[in-house]
Amino acid sequence: MKLLSFAATNSRQSINRALIDHAGRRLRAIIPAAEVETLDLNAYEMPIYSIDRERADGIPAAARDFHGRIGAADAVLVAFAEHNGFVTAAWKNVFDWMSRIEMALWQGKPMVMLAATPGPRAGANVLASQQMLAPHFGADLRGTLGIGNWPEAWDAATARLTRPEDIAALDDVLRRLVATPDPFALA
Repeated sequence: MKLLSFAATNSRQSINRALIDHAGRRLRAIIPAAEVETLDLNAYEMPIYSIDRERADGIPAAARDFHGRIGAADAVLVAFAEHNGFVTAAWKNVFDWMSRIEMALWQGKPMVMLAATPGPRAGANVLASQQMLAPHFGADLRGTLGIGNWPEAWDAATARLTRPEDIAALDDVLRRLVATPDPFALA
């Protein structure tokens, strides 16, 4: 299984990057043969999307590359940083450019959305907005998980979650991400 993972932020010290790296390690414990590719959003900087730029210059190669990496993956794991209740400007720009390549930019891939926040709401707003958008952009959303009160939930020395309920919830959502759908289940 090839998993594409990324933190939807350009912060180099992001708690969501720490969460995505930890989730990748947990996934490898569940499926040892899993291949996890983690992208850094900083490698995908491009001009702010506008129809005028698209008409003048076309879609940037960075947007095409990111879109292609989603297409090459078996599943997608993303951790959303929350800025003023929504996704980061850096992610919104990548998302906007990719949506011009293909509206169903998640390409039907199984997907899990995570969020880590220093406060108690655990990214509730950003996860709700992205969960609402997921089917319109071609995601097979298997689950969401927010981890709140990050300083209490995370041990920086070991780079691991500390609360048993968070560890169990992460493992559960990762298992749902990689579960094979039942071909006999009624739709």
